[in-house]
Amino acid sequence: MGNTNALYNSELGRNQANYQALTPLSFLARAATVFPDNVAIIHDHLEWTYQQFFQRSCQLASALAATGVGRGDTVSVMLANTPAMLECHHGIPMCQAVIHSINTRLDPAIIAFQLDHAQSKLVVVDSEFLSVMMQALTLAAVKPLLVVYDDSVFMGARIAHQGLDYQAFVSSGDKHYAWKMPEDEWDAISINYTSGTTGNPKGVVSHHRGAYLLAQGNALTTSMSKHALYLWTLPMFHCNGWCFPWTMSVVAGSHLCLRQVRAESIWQLLNQYKVDLMCGAPIVMSVILEGQLAHSLTQRVQFLTAAAPPPEKVLADMDSAGFDVVHLYGLTETYGPAVVNDWHSLWDKLPTAQQARLKARQGVRYLPLESLAVHQREASQSVKADGKEIGEVVFRGNVVMKGYFKNPTASQQAFANGWFHSGDLAVLHPDGYIQLKDRSKDIIISGGENISSIEIEEVLYKHPSVAVAAVVAISDEKWGECPCAFVEVVDGALLTEHTLNALCREQLAGFKVPKRIEFCAIPRTATGKIKKYELRQIASALNRQ
Repeated sequence: MGNTNALYNSELGRNQANYQALTPLSFLARAATVFPDNVAIIHDHLEWTYQQFFQRSCQLASALAATGVGRGDTVSVMLANTPAMLECHHGIPMCQAVIHSINTRLDPAIIAFQLDHAQSKLVVVDSEFLSVMMQALTLAAVKPLLVVYDDSVFMGARIAHQGLDYQAFVSSGDKHYAWKMPEDEWDAISINYTSGTTGNPKGVVSHHRGAYLLAQGNALTTSMSKHALYLWTLPMFHCNGWCFPWTMSVVAGSHLCLRQVRAESIWQLLNQYKVDLMCGAPIVMSVILEGQLAHSLTQRVQFLTAAAPPPEKVLADMDSAGFDVVHLYGLTETYGPAVVNDWHSLWDKLPTAQQARLKARQGVRYLPLESLAVHQREASQSVKADGKEIGEVVFRGNVVMKGYFKNPTASQQAFANGWFHSGDLAVLHPDGYIQLKDRSKDIIISGGENISSIEIEEVLYKHPSVAVAAVVAISDEKWGECPCAFVEVVDGALLTEHTLNALCREQLAGFKVPKRIEFCAIPRTATGKIKKYELRQIASALNRQ
């Protein structure tokens, strides 16, 4: 008998009819065809249908192509959560170019580095950030074409510039432009830069296939309903908004743009438009709860959060306010969320404190991720599923980055042994759910013992007067390192180091109790993450006093 496998692969090759490159751009094209009159984008008094959204994205792609932008060229954007940012997430890759989203809080030197490293050919910038961008362009070696977006919602002063007007630039394009599929689904769709806390940031390159899969994965993971309404409280520059700029077209939902994250604005939009879903760092939940007393919801709202697990009190308050909090975990290198705390209905019957402990876990792999594991450090072997042994979180699958742009050494290190190494330390629970314990660089080693800063922070958050807590290492002559806690107190509350030390001694082993507790405003990134590298510098300075 012949080889059956060979027969199944003989004369049955790929062709145009049975194989097309995967790209999230196809979601918008379909939504515009099937639901042309449905509202796609809402921004202040502006409402655009899916047909308008698609046509404007095509016009942008056409205008870019007319300037010579094409396959593999980088277009940098520095925009708030506005319609222009959504158009750029489609129009730029529609002409086979690569979108480079810039954090709006970066300084000119870092922006200049990114522009040069990404070899930007064209820059789209919001008028609010034009001054910083112009400073960056004077520092950069590249000389990209400048396009300025003037959002009517922005009430600040405008400055003179020699750039093109965004609206005029888009209008110069052909709304019937035959947008281009990627020649290969492995082609880059975006480049995003890591925070660069040590040395220059690395450029994380993502491909069309991964963006397509994660965008669909978002819809499936959240059980998103057809025509859902999504409120933009997550910066779109952060991991391409976790791929939600593409996800909403999967269900022909509506993007509700929000230029600034403010409690009053959020609550007004939540009630006016009956929002279904929103995302953000834990700090966004604090902002929401600030305005809760003056508002209430008539619908449940799903809130997806990442970064540090929310304190038990915040989870309880969010639930009372009408929000279903879902804990996610991922990195820029995994297109945003690749792990979800999939909730079991049986857990609803557990005591609140136990539910909070379960919600604090990062969870299990996203549907588009093939493999998630916690490996022993320096080995490709899984840790015990006992919730105690700490190892490194590693990923494998189609929603892992292509690699670091022009940095093969860093790419090889990240992909050692056929896994993407996150640098995050976690435990594996008996039910297969993972729980982060620290970044490998944040673990505190005291007298040979590993101390999880997250474990200490979780205890500090149990005090109702603690708004934000962060723990880093501080050098110690006897033990090498000891924990040092920084605490931001709830407005109007009084709190002492003695009170928090007593709380820690009640719930932690003696060697884990912070050596020092400082009360101050805690620095955060534009996406709400705590800048621990700055706190380590402060702790070092305190130690020298």
